[in-house]
Amino acid sequence: MTRIIGGVAGSLKLASPAKSTRPTSDRIRESIFSRLESRGAIEEARALDLYAGTGALALEALSRGAKSAHLVEKDGKAAAVCIQNSNTIQRALDKQGIEVFVKTINKSVGAFLTADSAEYDLVFIDPPYEIDNQQVEAELEALLPRLSKGAVVIVERSSRTEDLSFPAGYDFEEKKNYGDTDVNWLSKN
Repeated sequence: MTRIIGGVAGSLKLASPAKSTRPTSDRIRESIFSRLESRGAIEEARALDLYAGTGALALEALSRGAKSAHLVEKDGKAAAVCIQNSNTIQRALDKQGIEVFVKTINKSVGAFLTADSAEYDLVFIDPPYEIDNQQVEAELEALLPRLSKGAVVIVERSSRTEDLSFPAGYDFEEKKNYGDTDVNWLSKN
């Protein structure tokens, strides 16, 4: 069961599509969001969740103070779940008088980045493990012009995958290992 961990919508359960996604575990999300909160990187942030799956990462950000979130998911069933989960979180925030903007985009990450022109402060990239590093690196390159100065980018990969080569324009901060998942912390320089 995937749920929102903290913030205004904390403890709300999220729907999950059958077998088409690999949601980030509660333990990893809690670690990511504790660090983001300590950096002051969530409040009023414009979040982008690439390979959104259930949308849990961007929706967690909204629950904790982000002002907007775009959820990009190519799989039609997963995109429908993102919309369902977005509506659940938006209703919870509306009840508290908190206005947010959330949108699900049912496109591939590459097609979205080619067409999009918005600017983002906080980006989550959690591709299926079978997507190769070359594709992730190309998407990081395409994302760069859409990042605000100092934007935080979090990339999850299998710990069995070779390390990514990050394009110029990013500062690599660190890689944290959580068993079979590595979380790479980047910022726009």
